[in-house]
Amino acid sequence: MIDIREITEESGQGMVEYGLIIGLIAIIVIAVFVALGGPLKTMFQDAVSTDTMGKNQAALSAGIY
Repeated sequence: MIDIREITEESGQGMVEYGLIIGLIAIIVIAVFVALGGPLKTMFQDAVSTDTMGKNQAALSAGIY
């Protein structure tokens, strides 16, 4: 008679758990980027446009253009 305790293998259990955790983290990161996508885009666009405008105004006032 075969004992059930001898048949069970748990060697792949750890890898499956790590895979599930990584998948869950990926889903959370994607959800955060989707939720904050609009405000982050606006923030970076404002930073770039403000910086670019400041450099252009400085260049114009210095007579570089």
